[in-house]
Amino acid sequence: MPVLRSRHLCSVTAALALTVAAPATVADASEDAPAALREVMFVGNNWDGTADVIESTGGFARVGRIDVVPDKERRMAEINADPIRWIYFQAIRNSVGEGHDQLVDDMYSAPDGRSVVVSRPSFADVVSIDLATGRIDWRFPVSGHRSDHMAVSPDGTRVAVSASTSNTVHVLDIRTGDELGSFRTGDKPHENIFTRDGKYIWNMSIGEVNTALDAPWLDWTKGDRRITVVDATTYEQVKVIDVRERLDAIGLGDHSDAVRPAVFSPDESKLYFQVSFFNGFFEYDIATDRITRTRTLPKNPATSEDRTTWVNDSRHHGISMSPDGRKLCVAGTMDDYATVVDRATLKEGPLVPAAKPYWATVSGDGRHCVVSESGADQVTAIDFSTGEKSVSVPVGDHPQRVRLGHVAANWTGPSAT
Repeated sequence: MPVLRSRHLCSVTAALALTVAAPATVADASEDAPAALREVMFVGNNWDGTADVIESTGGFARVGRIDVVPDKERRMAEINADPIRWIYFQAIRNSVGEGHDQLVDDMYSAPDGRSVVVSRPSFADVVSIDLATGRIDWRFPVSGHRSDHMAVSPDGTRVAVSASTSNTVHVLDIRTGDELGSFRTGDKPHENIFTRDGKYIWNMSIGEVNTALDAPWLDWTKGDRRITVVDATTYEQVKVIDVRERLDAIGLGDHSDAVRPAVFSPDESKLYFQVSFFNGFFEYDIATDRITRTRTLPKNPATSEDRTTWVNDSRHHGISMSPDGRKLCVAGTMDDYATVVDRATLKEGPLVPAAKPYWATVSGDGRHCVVSESGADQVTAIDFSTGEKSVSVPVGDHPQRVRLGHVAANWTGPSAT
């Protein structure tokens, strides 16, 4: 069983080392020089507790695999010894987990490529895993009983994680796991996004997604849902956006205001976002504070009209944008397709068949949209220019989040210890 380092002890030790260290020699400087890094994609396989590391471009071949729950036995012993934690653990398994434990939701690598930070919903924590050894360097238990989506700051030094049952976002030092601050949100915080300059964090709360009260007239039972914008230095609230008011203003009072995945335009003047139960997305103009365009995407005739059968209130879940801002990529989760949409016209391209696509991101070279097919245990790359599928690559059980990151140039997986 790996021994967890105390964050406080580590920081004190590091400070003392800096105080007493002798001047670096040329050899010392060479040894401390940053290692050559390789850009990759991390694919979190939620149900089997692994993360596949694949190429970020080209054929997207698998480079290695990480066990993100090396401490599973210890965590389970703690849960089984605590009746409250056991109840929440079972609730997660039998609701959002669809009968499975949620062992990895989100992940980001540290800037030096030596570790990957992972949120683990069923264990209500965030851990940093050493990519060379596979051991846990630090662990941060979130407030409440479930961790969820994360975001990393543009400089890679801070990670924000949603604690969904405590309506809180924690911001952590990615190297040490120390909490730098936190802020309150609406009910069930979900997606987090840092602005490009690192000055603000946008959080989207989705409310209750596990009840069967899914009819439009019962939407008010889902809780207090909102977009919360905070200062990323002080963690003080800057703005709250009530999406319900914005939807009502354009005559869409029957649409849910639970904002799911979202993406900014390159100049951050527009936000494109999905909401619960809707097969489409919205364009929100930040300067005028209003929804400016709505796009309804095709329905799959085979998709059940019974909203209670849609996973966690999702209809479409996953949206990304090409680096030039000309194309959007949408994961049509319950409709079993993904499609590239022209941002100027909002016209969709070919509907690429995909089994419950759960996320959409952008390849390292910006040429492809990469979606996770949670129903087929693979990721699929779609060419932004043609809208056609390029390749599918097998991964682990129930892939969800896909994130760009870095590992050492010669990395092929943790060493056996």
